Amino acid sequence: MAKQELGRALTRLGNSLLNISAKPGYFSAWLVPALVIVAALSVTAAQFGLNVLFTWETPIPLFGQRLSMAGLAELQWHLLSLLIMLAGAYALKEDRHIRVDIFSARFSERTRKFIDIAGDLILLIPFFALLLWFSVSSVQTAFQFAEQSNSGGLVDRYLVKAVLPLGCALLILAGAGRILRNVGQLLAPEMDAQAEKEGA
Repeated sequence: MAKQELGRALTRLGNSLLNISAKPGYFSAWLVPALVIVAALSVTAAQFGLNVLFTWETPIPLFGQRLSMAGLAELQWHLLSLLIMLAGAYALKEDRHIRVDIFSARFSERTRKFIDIAGDLILLIPFFALLLWFSVSSVQTAFQFAEQSNSGGLVDRYLVKAVLPLGCALLILAGAGRILRNVGQLLAPEMDAQAEKEGA
């Protein structure tokens, strides 16, 4: 009974961490229409041979005092970067990440959980912890040197670079949540059955 209670508690805690880490990814879906609009505007402006699209007097973070074709092209990459880094934890929570399905499909649910736990402990968390460590110094350097585009595009590069440590932290949190959830479901198998029933 004590083992099952521990399993239930770990499953609940793991699900809570997964839900917290997935929230930014859930809301980042709104970046998709923004990315489509920016891409369409970029193609249209290129057809008309425009270079500088808009100018203004007061500097705006990321954009500075103008929006050029170079800035529009960079904005597409920035939005894509935001989408990828914020949605990673959401994909992990929803179990939509890439697997080697030809092997995974042959394993029992219990075996898959053991593989996920080992993968998260040995690969996912150490890799993103290391990436988080190095990316923080990259953001600090970009901020200190006021890094900006060399081709007259966007300014304040540290803003988009700051998403890398944020995304790493979210993936570490999601990995920890998934480990706790899987361990909990191994200890209390009825929690796994309940989760499948709720997801159906």
